[in-house]
Amino acid sequence: MAYDVFWFLPTSGDTRYLGKSDFGRAPSNAYMRQIAETADRLGYDGLLIPTGASCTDPWVTAASLVTVTQRIKLLVALRTSITGPTVGARQAAALDEALGGRLLLNVVPGGDPRELAADGVFLSHDQRYEAADEYLTVWKRLLSGETVDYAGRHVHVEGAQNFHPPVQKPWPPLYFGGSSPAAHELAAKHVDAYLTWGEPLDDVAAKIADVRARAARHGRTVRFGVRLHVIVRETEAEAWAEADRLISKITDEDIARASDNYARMDSVGQAKMTALHQGRRDRLVVAPNLWAGVGLVRGGAGTALVGSPEQVVERLNEYAALGVETFVLSGYPHLEEAIRFAELAFPLIEGKKPVTLRDTAQTGGAFDIRATRTAASAS
Repeated sequence: MAYDVFWFLPTSGDTRYLGKSDFGRAPSNAYMRQIAETADRLGYDGLLIPTGASCTDPWVTAASLVTVTQRIKLLVALRTSITGPTVGARQAAALDEALGGRLLLNVVPGGDPRELAADGVFLSHDQRYEAADEYLTVWKRLLSGETVDYAGRHVHVEGAQNFHPPVQKPWPPLYFGGSSPAAHELAAKHVDAYLTWGEPLDDVAAKIADVRARAARHGRTVRFGVRLHVIVRETEAEAWAEADRLISKITDEDIARASDNYARMDSVGQAKMTALHQGRRDRLVVAPNLWAGVGLVRGGAGTALVGSPEQVVERLNEYAALGVETFVLSGYPHLEEAIRFAELAFPLIEGKKPVTLRDTAQTGGAFDIRATRTAASAS
């Protein structure tokens, strides 16, 4: 079963353990380029560049990757609450041109209300989606070449223009994730691909059905994707041991602080993630091979597929059977796990090329068996 596989750029930092440890990695631009180059070379289809107060700026980061990537698409946050549609259209067109048509945009209307307040945004949950609707209406018209006059409740422009069109017509594809009715309606009306965080199959199926039905009422179709972490090892036992090790530094106080933080948010999706584990270490396996341990202390995507390559790909295939066409994956630390997942799982995914030399004896030395055979056959 074929589908696109994206990786994730940890622009707020990387780690080998969740919780406090001595193994944190700063999100330097050099490290971000290293991950991006690696994902590009391995054959990942896209790279999600996130946004948030703790993240480096996604647009600056994406621009820095233009010359160090060749084929991978960059999924960059389009913040509809803190930027205007005219500036957003110009940025998108310029970056799409620089990337040669490799730009994807992740529409982000909201987030943590406290972070938004720090950026000067004081809209309620549903007001942010109203503003996003107006923003995208104007943004699309600008990238289609129109001169726009628009007076809405949240967006007001007069004589707005975008003079330099993007490579992709009429605009770079729009991705989006959100779990509330307002979010589903925005997806149905505007976006090309709807992303959900990794939830049990029945929950994902219900989301897909609702967004698909809403889109049909607008005369549209929408593609679907899932955002997940992955912990894949050669055996299931090794994978679960790694999951336990990843959260071994987390204290009960860490979990309590994170739970309190999530409770202050107005995100329906975050509430769903938290409800999967309820802050309890004994409720982390929420479906076959689906583990909610990451969500104990990480906001946003909080679930991981854990298991052998065969098990993890089987679970991905189950999501794909629901209509999922894109998986946005990540693992800690992101550089090493990008390599590990490609080595172990790509041979089992239709359309993905193996990235290792299989069934050959190698030592990595000058007198490697494979090299010796090659030399002997040439003599």
